[in-house]
Amino acid sequence: MVATFPALRLRRMRRTEPIRRMVRETALAPGDLVYPMFVVHGRSVRREIESMPGCFHLSPDEAVREAEEALGLGVPAVLLFGIPASKDSVGSEAYAEDGVVQLAVRAIKAELPELVVITDVCLCEYTDHGHCGIVVGGQVDNDRSLELIARTARSHAEAGADMVAPSDMMDGRVGAIRSSLDEGGLRDVPIMSYAAKYASAFFGPFRVAAESAPQFGDRKGYQMDPANVREAMREIEMDIQEGADAIMVKPALPYLDVIARARDRFDLPLAAYSVSGEYAMLKAAAQNGWLDERNAVLEALTGIKRAGADIILTYHAKDAARWLRAS
Repeated sequence: MVATFPALRLRRMRRTEPIRRMVRETALAPGDLVYPMFVVHGRSVRREIESMPGCFHLSPDEAVREAEEALGLGVPAVLLFGIPASKDSVGSEAYAEDGVVQLAVRAIKAELPELVVITDVCLCEYTDHGHCGIVVGGQVDNDRSLELIARTARSHAEAGADMVAPSDMMDGRVGAIRSSLDEGGLRDVPIMSYAAKYASAFFGPFRVAAESAPQFGDRKGYQMDPANVREAMREIEMDIQEGADAIMVKPALPYLDVIARARDRFDLPLAAYSVSGEYAMLKAAAQNGWLDERNAVLEALTGIKRAGADIILTYHAKDAARWLRAS
């Protein structure tokens, strides 16, 4: 017979913090987090991003310092985005040997070999039109874009990246990257695929930070419709079949159901990206005194972990790691 109130009182196991800690179902730790950073050319550059208070454009030397601080807090990995010196129609700096991400990877790995350096693989920051692939006749040409996306991933890996993360949402990109890496003797470099990346309004602050807003149209033709979840499972399955080693859902908080569905269906390591809009909302509310930033951030990140994410990419990574270590 199942006990009911008053014999059953669930509050008994919530009475004190030590008891709550003993029976806590989800544990969030600094080791779950990845810290995204924006790198630019130059030296001693540390310029705060207006749309993302507390985040900065960093030159490679400053990126080393920032990465070292994150690692010291227990954050095991960073994700690098690059803002090039110049842009063109084919995103040339994305795959240039002296591209800003390549320079930053070399600098970080030289000083912090134990840190996991992941690179975002896309063309949008590097193209003058702001789209994630090659534009032909006013449309993004999926198949013509694959060669340059694969070339970018290989260039990052050759510079020393531990993992590459394609975010372009072109069909077939994971297979193209896997083939290029293998042909280049880089078989051990894993791919973390942005497998279910939605055409989200929550990317707005990032596009200011990365100077990557499309100059015409939008990205709804290749990023996912926010209304779809079954399609997300097809996207993830296709990337796994092409050789993805880890999968990602992006954004995180508006798509907890997608994270949970993916966790139930697939066995690969699952990442979730708490994106710039999620960060900016919490920051703005905290700065206005409307939320307690520490408690709100840790609750949000715990929710993402509870939904099934093994890895959480968040701009709050350093702060969250401090708060977790102090708790």
